[in-house]
Amino acid sequence: MKISVIGCGYLGAVHASSMAELGHEVVGIDVDSSKIALLSEGKATFFEPGLTEVLSSALAGGRLRFSSDIADAAGAEVHFIAVGTPQTIGSYAADLTYVDAAVTSLLPYLSAGDLVVGKSTVPVGTAARLAELIATSGSGASLAWNPEFLREGFAVNDTIHPDRLVYGVPAGEAGERATAQLNEIYATAIEAGTPVVVTDYATAELVKVSANAFLATKISFINAMAEIAEVTGADVTQLADAIGFDDRIGRRFLNAGVGFGGGCLPKDIRAFTARAEELGRGESVAFLKEVDAINLRRRQRVVDLVVSALDGQLYNSRVAVLGLSFKPHSDDVRDSPALDVAVQLYGLGASVVATDPQGIENARGRHPQLEYTASVEDALRDASVVVLVTEWPEFTEIDPVWARTLVKTPTIIDARNTLDPVAWRAAGWTYVGLGRP
Repeated sequence: MKISVIGCGYLGAVHASSMAELGHEVVGIDVDSSKIALLSEGKATFFEPGLTEVLSSALAGGRLRFSSDIADAAGAEVHFIAVGTPQTIGSYAADLTYVDAAVTSLLPYLSAGDLVVGKSTVPVGTAARLAELIATSGSGASLAWNPEFLREGFAVNDTIHPDRLVYGVPAGEAGERATAQLNEIYATAIEAGTPVVVTDYATAELVKVSANAFLATKISFINAMAEIAEVTGADVTQLADAIGFDDRIGRRFLNAGVGFGGGCLPKDIRAFTARAEELGRGESVAFLKEVDAINLRRRQRVVDLVVSALDGQLYNSRVAVLGLSFKPHSDDVRDSPALDVAVQLYGLGASVVATDPQGIENARGRHPQLEYTASVEDALRDASVVVLVTEWPEFTEIDPVWARTLVKTPTIIDARNTLDPVAWRAAGWTYVGLGRP
């Protein structure tokens, strides 16, 4: 099919490249001409495993092109809206400026039978409003909402091989036509057995934010248990193992540590809370404020552990921070717990040296005051405390015996509970985990 993807940031670039990889004819459109120039050369503007390969393959095959002119969307049958919905400055609410601008700019180029498909994460009620805007334009196009469920680090695979597909469509014939168009786009995944849920706009919008709210709640729950474990001498990792055997609970997302971050979970649960309050049902999701608070407390807990390890003498003490991105296999430092910890320690007077396999440049752009190095060895050398905050394999597989020869004081704060305490202690380290004795 002929497809346009409006917005070529993280979501849009991955979606456009993956749709072209599946054989569709795709044009990606973004107002940022420098981004378009790089993508047209096969250069991804962010790190995502597998993206460069599908991007280059689709460009070489002639199935993918990029443009900064919205008029180039004309002629496509399906138009995906993949722009950002950041948190509004001074508010928890989502900023829909980019979504509204994308749809409005697309209206003159829509034809009868075209389908506009929202992929951006938006507050419930947004799709109905945009559907009315498209209906009154006289274009004869219609709207569907098809939320994304991408995991950074696995986004290409999650797009080509999704674990589920959700279509929010209008009632009647327009909904049947939209469903058929989306089924054609995702034919490969559907033939492979991917389940499809066809529903209304509001449900499709809520699916995404509900999933994120549940995951955030599960992570904050185990971190709350870690807070209790720390004052009772219990081991939160063994606790998680034990309750994880219950099929109703499951072990995934029960890893206590410094908490979640990134460009989705934090801002999405805050926007969900704001929207619920607008709808007069703020009490229904009031618990999400505590979920957010628990998450932020874990960052402070890591800082406190470093302060304690240094007996309060942070000034000019060298602290090695292993990790800057909010999760491994990503260069995303938006609302990153790792970067937040590094900045807080610097603010307290520590001499912070931070390293990350992919996140250094993005971190430097936000916080140039920190010292950065691409070398784990350089980061460790003469450190009084080492803090592991992002569980990259490059960090979790460090040989504690080798690392012991580099540092000034062998103290490590395992803010992700990913290291083997026995091995590190046997190598002469003072090992401190979160919620572990």
